Amino acid sequence: MILRKAFRFRLDPTEKQQNLLTKACGCARFVWNKALILQKGRLEGKVPLIPYEDLARFLTLWRASDEYGFLDESPVHTLQWSLKFLQQAIWEGLDKTNPKKFPGFRKKGIHNSLRFPDSKQIHFDFAEKDDQGRSLLPRVFLPKIGYIKMRKSREIEGTLKNASVTKSGKHWYVSFQTEQKIPDPVCKSKTAVGIDLGVVRFATISTEETEQVIAPLDVKNLETKISWNQRKLSRKKKFSKKWKKQKLSIQKVYSKKASILKDFHHKLSSEISKNHAIAVMEDLKIANMTASAKGTLEEPGSNVNAKSGLNKAILRQGWYAFRQMVDYKLQWAGGKLILVNPRNTSKKCPECHTIDRDNRKTQAEFKCISCGHQANADLVASINILRAGLAQFACC
Repeated sequence: MILRKAFRFRLDPTEKQQNLLTKACGCARFVWNKALILQKGRLEGKVPLIPYEDLARFLTLWRASDEYGFLDESPVHTLQWSLKFLQQAIWEGLDKTNPKKFPGFRKKGIHNSLRFPDSKQIHFDFAEKDDQGRSLLPRVFLPKIGYIKMRKSREIEGTLKNASVTKSGKHWYVSFQTEQKIPDPVCKSKTAVGIDLGVVRFATISTEETEQVIAPLDVKNLETKISWNQRKLSRKKKFSKKWKKQKLSIQKVYSKKASILKDFHHKLSSEISKNHAIAVMEDLKIANMTASAKGTLEEPGSNVNAKSGLNKAILRQGWYAFRQMVDYKLQWAGGKLILVNPRNTSKKCPECHTIDRDNRKTQAEFKCISCGHQANADLVASINILRAGLAQFACC
């Protein structure tokens, strides 16, 4: 089995290195936007898109020109990969079966990321102490940036494939993708579990014998803090020192919220992957579920505010990120994630198998109109999800 992992560490760059990283991100953003203008013009003129190979040749010409010569000061591989990511995003946006939208122009301060694809150009210095016996932070060498100190919190396992540098709030981070060949894992557990995701309950996890209710993570206080800070930002002069300081405060709260949610997802997904061999979840189309209800001028929507609140509550949970974590952690442990059609999972009676919308007259209560079976609606859904997944697994 080929195991691919990412190891993320916080960087401690000097002021000069921060400027170099910011400039490199700006160049990558410039290349993305300039290439996007060219591709949009081709689409509007109904002309075939420019392939990546030709865009790479344009990049060479831009770097050698007087007008765009500043691009030569940044690592060339990061600019090439900016073009590759754009090309992939365009094709995904044009694919009608893909929920991803057509890519837009990147803004300063939002998309600060770099990809260093050549592992031969990335070097480590793990010297623990200097000549005078003082402790030193490990360092990583990045092309045209130099050796940057990093907070190495764990060992990097496997063969290094590439590195990605991102900025979150006021901090820089580096992620190393590694690859290693390991024996096929054998799952220690033999149980299967059905997982019903919700808003009132983040998840109802049920086997045929037991159930576990996971309450959603409450981050409303942080969202209130974000709104309060955004109102303060609106009163300040744009791009002034106080405006930049206030914007940094907002980014700090956003980063804290994302870290809390990520920690919650990691802990729950690790618990599931360690204790169960098979996990069954609904194949939810979250993009469709959170579509706006505004409608058009000719046909305006109804219950727009209620739908907006529901959309926000759904997106707050981070269901898709959680599903991805459960998927790869089960693979690492030798287990399997099964996705089933969500249709009628909360309307089907687990006792007599009657399917009727009147079985669930309220959001929380389930009462079968045929046999009278009563239970929590989320518990019923998790049992039906589990049975549908096991039936699907048996047919494979």
